[in-house]
Amino acid sequence: MSPFEKVKLLGWHFGQKAKRFFNDLSLSDPKAWDTSLWNLIGSQSLSGENVTEETALTYSAFWNAITLIAGPLGSMPLHLIQQKGKDKKNAINQRLYHVMHTKYNPYMTAMAGRECIAAHALTWGNGYAEIVRDGYGDVVELWPIPPNRVTPTMEGGALVYKIRVDNEVITLKRERVLHIPGMGFDGFIGYSVIAMARKSIGLGMAMETFGSEYFGQGTHPGVIVSHPNQLKGDSHKNLKQSLTETYSGLGKAHRLMLLEDGMKIENVGIPPNDSQFLESRQFQITDMARWTNLPVHKLKEMSKSSFNNIESENASYVVDSLLPWFIRHEQGYNMQLLSEAQLKQGFYFKHNFEGLLRANSADRAAYYKAMIDNTIMTPNEARVKEDMNPSKDPLADELWAPTGRIPLSKFDEYLKKNQGKQPVQEPESEPQPVKEQQNALKLIETGRK
Repeated sequence: MSPFEKVKLLGWHFGQKAKRFFNDLSLSDPKAWDTSLWNLIGSQSLSGENVTEETALTYSAFWNAITLIAGPLGSMPLHLIQQKGKDKKNAINQRLYHVMHTKYNPYMTAMAGRECIAAHALTWGNGYAEIVRDGYGDVVELWPIPPNRVTPTMEGGALVYKIRVDNEVITLKRERVLHIPGMGFDGFIGYSVIAMARKSIGLGMAMETFGSEYFGQGTHPGVIVSHPNQLKGDSHKNLKQSLTETYSGLGKAHRLMLLEDGMKIENVGIPPNDSQFLESRQFQITDMARWTNLPVHKLKEMSKSSFNNIESENASYVVDSLLPWFIRHEQGYNMQLLSEAQLKQGFYFKHNFEGLLRANSADRAAYYKAMIDNTIMTPNEARVKEDMNPSKDPLADELWAPTGRIPLSKFDEYLKKNQGKQPVQEPESEPQPVKEQQNALKLIETGRK
């Protein structure tokens, strides 16, 4: 079977799978008529809530989960690096470096653009951006494209992207589109998380709707008012309107109710405690954490968290939640934004995970101290990472020996002066935060290989 025939088979498989997803669409749903929307699955869930890629973001737990991954993907320092032998340096002379690090396009910062693409990939399953190149073939701008307007397809054995703009369909070749797919069954199209989690998201949204209506109607909204006589005509309508206007609503919940002519009132509402309302809402937060592969405490659900396990959970957040997405984006950038010549010259993209340390100055100080004491980093390298000017002292560019904390170039002189003397005792173990950071960084580098 030729590669083209294999791609056609995958396309047929995707079409059959999409049809099964859309069997429940009503005739009024545009997805039932427009096949270009088939990769943007979303319809009414079993809970009765309409769950789409837009409405799902109104559910607070899901919104928080998306921002916890898309935010770091946009804000974490991203560098275009060139490696020559064992030496590595930031390729700041390349225009692409500034596109991905500073300015996505004339109207969008690099963070806003990268965060937008990441959010699209997390919700719709695919993130797209148009690639603008200059006359030399260098990438000079990136423009995010709404996923609901894009349809990847194969034409003549080549992958192209059909983009709907008003009533016109524009076809862009593969080299003109940056496409970051999420997890998918064919490698071309990512699954819509909204479609996969429709029941769970719909249940969470339904609980929020129930809670809003419960308190909006008053603390005891479900009641039966009975009258000893049969009401006819306008009498029934007027009594119902009078009771609703006077006693319905949160601001009218505790008013004194006046009943006439032997009327009786009976409460039939289900108290939230009886229906385990609070416990169910709490469980839905855990469910969102499962769907997005996040530690539960990151979604602000702290009922089962403690000081001890949060530290390990934060490391799990970096390695298990963020790292797969960072690698997915890095490899997408390398494959689609860099030319074959640039790849052969050793250019590649890499996120700087040390940006995660920026929030805690004490941990950063302990980390730098350990790196300098173990002759891994020079004092000036630590200053550069803190956006400080390098020291003019030439010794600040040297590695320092842990014993006596002196430059390695002065170490022989130090040994001669201190022969026969008691060596300086160094701490037996490093501070706990430093160990955890080093272990996390080791896991990150292992995941990249």
